[in-house]
Amino acid sequence: MLISKILVGVVAFIHLYFLVLEMFLWTKPKGLKTFRMSPEQAKTTAVLAANQGLYNGFLAAGLIWAVLNPDVTTSFQLMVFFLSCVCVAALYGAYTVGKEILIFQGIPAALALLSLTLR
Repeated sequence: MLISKILVGVVAFIHLYFLVLEMFLWTKPKGLKTFRMSPEQAKTTAVLAANQGLYNGFLAAGLIWAVLNPDVTTSFQLMVFFLSCVCVAALYGAYTVGKEILIFQGIPAALALLSLTLR
């Protein structure tokens, strides 16, 4: 279970990073480079990005809650639920935005979910 919790923690960290990128760095050089946007594009989409970042923060919070929950059964159920949410989001993002979302978001979540099912 320790390896699974570490992998879930990595997925949570990734989503905290997405939160920072989308909420605070969207119009900054790091955000522009990461998302390959012009300053004009970033400015017109900043509110949408901040909303998206907030949702990534909710996913991270849920994953952290799952890892820290003292009840083993509840912790397991929460990890499965939030990792499944991340996998669905990654599939949708890959379909609608770009395949790289599947790599950066989907694969870590799928590996963590797999580690939970193999325990």
